[in-house]
Amino acid sequence: MIVPGSTSQSLAAALAVETDRRVADVAYDRFPDGEQLAAVPGFDGDEAVVVCATVDDAAHLQLLQLQDACREAGAERITTVIPYMGYARQDDVFDIGQPISARAVARAISTGCDRVVLISPHEPAVADRFDVPVAVVDAAPLLAGALPSLADPLFLAPDAGAVEFADAVCDAYGHGETDHFEKTRHSGSEVSVDPHDTEAAGRDVVVVDDIVATGATMSAAIDGLDKPAQTVVACVHPVLVRNARSRLARAGVDAVHATDTVEQPCSTVTAAPVVADALE
Repeated sequence: MIVPGSTSQSLAAALAVETDRRVADVAYDRFPDGEQLAAVPGFDGDEAVVVCATVDDAAHLQLLQLQDACREAGAERITTVIPYMGYARQDDVFDIGQPISARAVARAISTGCDRVVLISPHEPAVADRFDVPVAVVDAAPLLAGALPSLADPLFLAPDAGAVEFADAVCDAYGHGETDHFEKTRHSGSEVSVDPHDTEAAGRDVVVVDDIVATGATMSAAIDGLDKPAQTVVACVHPVLVRNARSRLARAGVDAVHATDTVEQPCSTVTAAPVVADALE
């Protein structure tokens, strides 16, 4: 059975259709003291596929509860699909006494399942932090299907680290040119971007990244473009915290297309096909 976390109900539903599996009835509740309870009344399968994006601390705890609830209900095998893994970018120690948070949460998740599926993690090496087998799948090429008809398209990565995502979307779209900007990060929300010499004037530009959080990187990149015909943002994980969507609009973005790894109004593409392939 497909067992959806409250943060991943759309993806879980799409995955159930893609794999011809049933969706489990899941109850999300809270006790009077604020502690949450995630339960699976009526679960009757031998295998559970728990789908839960850990977008915040509450979702992390809910995922652990769902894994335990499925095991308690008789599931002999549990596969945990983490569409978006919170804390995955905290994968190193930068000061004395700090934790490697990616390792801590991966170890906790590993105790309750037999296998993990990660969708386009920011750092693929995070898969090594788990104590169970991990399948890493790439949802970036799926974004090409949501794009409109583009004239002389330029697929632009906001920094060198995202070039592979721009290449993947460009290849899936079928034609276009790729390039990237040089990014310098000054703080968690402040970046400066130096444009390359690629000509953007009069062209349809698709700015591609794996994660859009504050929108600062995207906006800075778009500000460096010289009069594109239209500007579209394509990303796998639309975290879009605070005023990120408005910031993109002010920068001149005409549309945002993203997958349902994080459920947002712009999540027009489902990652279910690549997850289904991993399950099979």
